[in-house]
Amino acid sequence: MRTLAILVLAAACGGSSSSTSGSGADAAPVATPAIPTPTGTCPTISNGDVMFAPAGMPPRMVKLELDPAKVGNGPLILYWYATGSNPNEAAYALGATLDQVKAAGGIVAVPYADSTAGQFEWFIVNKSTKLDDFMLADEIVGCLAQAHMIDTTHIHSMGMSAGALQTTAVSFLKSTWVASVATYSGGIPAGYSAPASADPGNKFAAMIFDGGSTDDVFMVDFKAASEAYKAALDADGHFTAICDHNMGHSIPVDAAPSVVKFFADNGFGQWPSPYQASGLPSGFPSYCMK
Repeated sequence: MRTLAILVLAAACGGSSSSTSGSGADAAPVATPAIPTPTGTCPTISNGDVMFAPAGMPPRMVKLELDPAKVGNGPLILYWYATGSNPNEAAYALGATLDQVKAAGGIVAVPYADSTAGQFEWFIVNKSTKLDDFMLADEIVGCLAQAHMIDTTHIHSMGMSAGALQTTAVSFLKSTWVASVATYSGGIPAGYSAPASADPGNKFAAMIFDGGSTDDVFMVDFKAASEAYKAALDADGHFTAICDHNMGHSIPVDAAPSVVKFFADNGFGQWPSPYQASGLPSGFPSYCMK
């Protein structure tokens, strides 16, 4: 379905590449994410609904899940929800793992969709060239980094369905700061190609879920789209794991602990992935494979 296109917007989004540094001729390069500078006045960061106001777009509410007493050096997980859903989907998808993320000082940020986006929640999924969702992502990252509330080498994105398509786009267009991602029924639909990466040197890792042969809604074969995403990343030197849970178009809630561990083990600049040689850790879903 053409309205579920992943558009090539890299040129419009821009973004600088990550830098590398070393302490001597033989030192291994260390990649550094390019953290965006906030373009608006950053809000007071607290647990609950918080309004962000990036320049050039209407202010947007974001649901923040955090423990104020613990934040400081934990990960940031951006969560994009499915068509017809809402920000509470993140708590459902992560389950008890959400409390573990918060206890470790992490933050889960769930943007509310713009009501003008169209049939689907996120502009790019409606074949729109509006960059608001990506500008908002930059603002969230920039404000939380400016407040010293996150580990900037552990910024991740995940989502379901339309939110997974949004995450697919984020992985390429915001590869200047994204460390690793997880998609639940997302990927690259038939007839479309992936956007050019904003930072080709960032070989972010991806955990890619699909629901098997019945994962087909809105005339999109999400199994095939997920496999296409994996193939594109594999060809470019990324580490990927494909996970066919065979439950149709649904969120595999059993996978949450493994996804969060995947994020913890695949930070920005951790290339090759620690899983490259040894494979996925024990305890990961049996339906996942590299």
